Amino acid sequence: MALEQALRDKIIASVERGFDEQISYTQELIRFRSVRGDEYVVQDRVFNELRSRGYAMERFDMDQGAIERHPGGSPFSEAHSRAPIVVGTHRPWSETGRSLILQAHVDVVPAGPESLWTHPPFDPVIEGDWLYGRGGADMKAGHAANLHALDALRRIGFQPAATVYVQSVVEEESTGNGALMTHLRGYKAEAVLIPEPEDEKLVRANVGVIWFQVEVRGLPVHVREMGTGANAIDAAYRVIGELRKIEADWNAQRHGRPHFEREEHPINLNIGKIEGGDWESSVPAWCRIGCRISIYPGVNAADAAREIKDRIAKFALADPFLSNIPPSVTFHGFHTEGYMLEPGSDAEQILAGAHQAATGKELQSFMTAGYLDTRVYALYDRIPALCYGPYSENIHGFNERVSVASLKRITTTIALFIAEWCGLEPIVL
Repeated sequence: MALEQALRDKIIASVERGFDEQISYTQELIRFRSVRGDEYVVQDRVFNELRSRGYAMERFDMDQGAIERHPGGSPFSEAHSRAPIVVGTHRPWSETGRSLILQAHVDVVPAGPESLWTHPPFDPVIEGDWLYGRGGADMKAGHAANLHALDALRRIGFQPAATVYVQSVVEEESTGNGALMTHLRGYKAEAVLIPEPEDEKLVRANVGVIWFQVEVRGLPVHVREMGTGANAIDAAYRVIGELRKIEADWNAQRHGRPHFEREEHPINLNIGKIEGGDWESSVPAWCRIGCRISIYPGVNAADAAREIKDRIAKFALADPFLSNIPPSVTFHGFHTEGYMLEPGSDAEQILAGAHQAATGKELQSFMTAGYLDTRVYALYDRIPALCYGPYSENIHGFNERVSVASLKRITTTIALFIAEWCGLEPIVL
């Protein structure tokens, strides 16, 4: 049942009243330097914030065995975060509405050289309409929006008339195993909403992602005799050339794929890390490159990984040096598949109405070429998996920032969506 206009207006006004507090909390979250493996303290803060509102709390660790047995699990490595997952559960007095998962991640990517930032990356600053800070857009602003959308309902005397799980996960930036762990733990609902920074649009299709590392061995000699040796770094560049051919071939396969065929370059290969050699005057004996590539929805991650490995092996056979010392390929991070969100669900229609009320515009949808945790719920729970969040700029780059005005609109949309999807009941003290 659609919300009455008077109630809708109260919810919109309540988001406005609590917005300064929401911004302060968002800034507090940004101050935590929660890069991979260092999310313990921010998760403690989130746990206490949820508990202070009376939610039933659980904090649990990754189950490596269960994750690695699941087809959607990504490989563990020494760098894998061991920080806990935090879930706060709201239970209604009477379960008359539809249940919901509100999820966000607290892990952020490294800031890079701080000298290239206008402001220190973990010192959040507001200039004009922009809130600056590493992880502010991706996605601590959305994290705070989930909580404060619920607060807006509470402020006017209501709570969801259905179970709501508020989930705070890690490993979103590296493996996707945090969201998968909540699934394996048994948290299930009839829809999920994840407010990633998606420019106030709904993600209709999302790529899968594979991380891998290629190691090349060389033959070290003094540079005066370099013609008798073999340069591993030079050989790595030849391997990169073959990887670019894989990328081109996969992009050529976009034709006939819904949401991808009109994109000029939907499949992106990133050579994200390179290291090698031990001495400037020695021909390098080793080189490692760390890579990320995307795959289309419906493409099996294991099949794509096998193709990468086979293509590199075939290329090496034709290389005068690599045929004797073939490169090794290991898969160490994301090993996830993409998804498509079918249109027409009640959840999408309600989100579209909430968006219209909050922004005055029709909800648009699009394909995004990055990883999203919504894949867990779309692929394995098969529920409406809604990824929708604020305008942002420079995520994963310098001067990452999120629009404050957009964040208010997004929080309003989430609050209105909760009210209609879950229904409302009076808070009984």
